[in-house]
Amino acid sequence: MSDGHDGEYESDGGRVPAPGQERTFAALPPAQGRGFARTWWGQAWLKALEDTALDGQQLKKGRRFAREGRVGAVSVRPGRITAMVRDGVSSTYRSDVLLQELSEADWEQFLGMAVERAGHIAALLDREMPPHLVEDAAAAGVELLPGIGDLDPECTCDAWDHCPHTAALCYQVARLLDQDPFVLLLMRGRGERRLLDELQVRIAARAEWHGPVGPADPAAGAASAQADDGGVRADEAFAARDILPPLPAPAPLPAEPGPAPSLDTETEPQAGVDPAALEMLATDAAARAHRMLAEALSPGHERQPPPVGLTPQQDAVRLVAEARPPSWIVKRLAAGSEPRQVELDAAVRAWRYGGAAALAVLEEEWTPGPEELARARARLSGAWEESERPRLRAAGNRWTAAVGDVQLRYGRDGRWWPYRKESGRWVPAGPADDDPAAALGGFDVADD
Repeated sequence: MSDGHDGEYESDGGRVPAPGQERTFAALPPAQGRGFARTWWGQAWLKALEDTALDGQQLKKGRRFAREGRVGAVSVRPGRITAMVRDGVSSTYRSDVLLQELSEADWEQFLGMAVERAGHIAALLDREMPPHLVEDAAAAGVELLPGIGDLDPECTCDAWDHCPHTAALCYQVARLLDQDPFVLLLMRGRGERRLLDELQVRIAARAEWHGPVGPADPAAGAASAQADDGGVRADEAFAARDILPPLPAPAPLPAEPGPAPSLDTETEPQAGVDPAALEMLATDAAARAHRMLAEALSPGHERQPPPVGLTPQQDAVRLVAEARPPSWIVKRLAAGSEPRQVELDAAVRAWRYGGAAALAVLEEEWTPGPEELARARARLSGAWEESERPRLRAAGNRWTAAVGDVQLRYGRDGRWWPYRKESGRWVPAGPADDDPAAALGGFDVADD
């Protein structure tokens, strides 16, 4: 008899799911050579697992168990998934993962929203979960996909967090979700047949209230109504701009970039793909994104000109200078860009002193025009007392000291960049300064 738990009844063995409210899937074969989730909703399921678990090594071990086919038949019912997971030759553990069921109020909201968006029903019947379905449900206050902390593990190995056995179960269920999103809806409290029956009742009631809108069958009703679901007219959306709520304030800037994902998996990478190099690029991308976000949130950013794009050669220099990759990656970057290794070393030093502007001063020799030349000579003349002024020989935008193997380079932005000679080559020696004497402050350029 029912005791208020919709979809369940009592038996001698305890609470038993109602017909259609439990599905059992045969053990899946090993997953060698493929990912566990190919659909966006399957990947969202795994993200909830990986964001929740505290020990990445346990996840890695569980992923290996799933790949090796150690997860037995999977039972799915409202609020719980269960399977036996082999750990070694003789040890087998019962693993459960709990997910909060939606309340009756949540299901009312979801079903009402789904009836209004017939295309959502059609997509589900095609075993697809469109992003708009999840977004519309969230807008109605119903979270379909799990988030951080929503996947609660229980295992007879007595681990208090996700262990390899519950992790293996979650990785295997991601494959099931790929094939059929109704598995997720069952976990949330509604099996496929019950869900479609409830939708059919609502479609029929809606047709009775508003007049015939098509067949009462959800699949046919979804197909016929989808043609009328044309979205919101642009002029209507524009007219409503003044009554819409304001956009939320930007989220605060994180204290630092997030860590790069680990690509250390049991699957061998494809030919030509280097996981270590990809991890380095991901770390660099996160750092650049963090810096760009900080700049975008700074006052007056909207009045700044957009940054100038870098050439592949310049970006290789930037990558070596900022990401500081291991030497074998540096050699690959040097081999794939125009500068030789010795030139790359000088370019990296320049970038660290002043970015793209410093790199341009290193690479470019130019002749200042009459006005620029007059300004440069005036700055040089006023930078030192008459008795302390070093003798400088001018050639284009470069002034070389008569002693000390030191050189000043005049940038197009009017700043002075110090250089010194090392092993017969001029290399950057410091950051730029508006004052040529300050730029050479650390060098002895006095005549004997």
